[in-house]
Amino acid sequence: MKKSAVDIKKNTIQKIQKSLARWYQKNRLDLPWRKTDDPYRVWISEVMLQQTRIETVIPYYNRFMDKYPEIKFLAESDLQSVLKIWEGLGYYARARNMHKAAQIICEKFQGRLPDTREGLLKLPGIGEYISAAIASISFRIPAAVVDGNVKRVLARLFMDSTPTNDTGRKNLFESYAAKLLDQDQPGDFNQAVMELGQRICRPGNPICSDCPVQEFCKVFQTNRIDQYPVRVDRKSVPLKKMNYAIVFQGKKCLLLRRPAKGLLGGLWELPGYEQHHRTAPGKQLENMICRMTGIRIRVEEKIGTVSHAYTHFKVAANVYLCFYKSGEICLNGPTEHQWILPAEIHHYPCHKLIHKIFPMLHGLANQDE
Repeated sequence: MKKSAVDIKKNTIQKIQKSLARWYQKNRLDLPWRKTDDPYRVWISEVMLQQTRIETVIPYYNRFMDKYPEIKFLAESDLQSVLKIWEGLGYYARARNMHKAAQIICEKFQGRLPDTREGLLKLPGIGEYISAAIASISFRIPAAVVDGNVKRVLARLFMDSTPTNDTGRKNLFESYAAKLLDQDQPGDFNQAVMELGQRICRPGNPICSDCPVQEFCKVFQTNRIDQYPVRVDRKSVPLKKMNYAIVFQGKKCLLLRRPAKGLLGGLWELPGYEQHHRTAPGKQLENMICRMTGIRIRVEEKIGTVSHAYTHFKVAANVYLCFYKSGEICLNGPTEHQWILPAEIHHYPCHKLIHKIFPMLHGLANQDE
């Protein structure tokens, strides 16, 4: 059964709003970013919460606010410091855009976020969702937020079979959300719907007995909870094979910085490349490192394998112990290099796959002592 958002009766909308408001006031989570409606703090929390669980975000948010209590401190900080404190949260473009936006806000808006959706949308990294969240929570602008949790609630509430992960149909869920939005308390309403989806109307095993809008939920009333929401099947996640080199020159090893833009932009890593052919990596690894850095190395031995899953692909990486032979650093691809002691690697922002190689690196250093 499909239902158009414009067909929802006004008295039904009012009942849903009241039921949800009562539930939220009584059961809302005590989260650090809810202690204020300061747009800066709302902005940072919403950026961190994208694609990330609340329990993961809380310690990151607290550390971030301790270091950057005001937007001017974020704007004046160097990007490497921002990436370091963000390290482990993933989706690093969020941090790069946030840092750039902070600088723009201080340069053009006297250190204050714009108080309109139009102004917010002009800032790097702020799209429809985050602009609606900031506008509704901090400025009481009636803008409905629509994320995965909200779409799941709406699909079940109105028993709509439109796939929630079909980006081409997002306008339908936006129209539902806009129709339901409490115009007087848009911030609380948006947070209530999101929290309902996160805590009660979960993807699997929803706690319908605790749902404040149970009596209005079409899938509950027709006992079809397990059939909603509908999702489009995604293609299988591809596996990429990588080779990484721990290259020692004396007691120091080589670290490279990725270009500022693109996947994992601005982060540091060990020299590595994606393997496309089923060939022994020895000579290939030597050639690739030479092409990337300008130096010649000797591949000693394979010391282990690590794996990591990203959103759209998985990685299986072989790690090799290597030694510097000759040449001067002349980078082709990476933007910076450092020869560091293994113990110093914690000072550099690295992505999670490299973190998984840390124990091998420290083990090699300990053997040499």
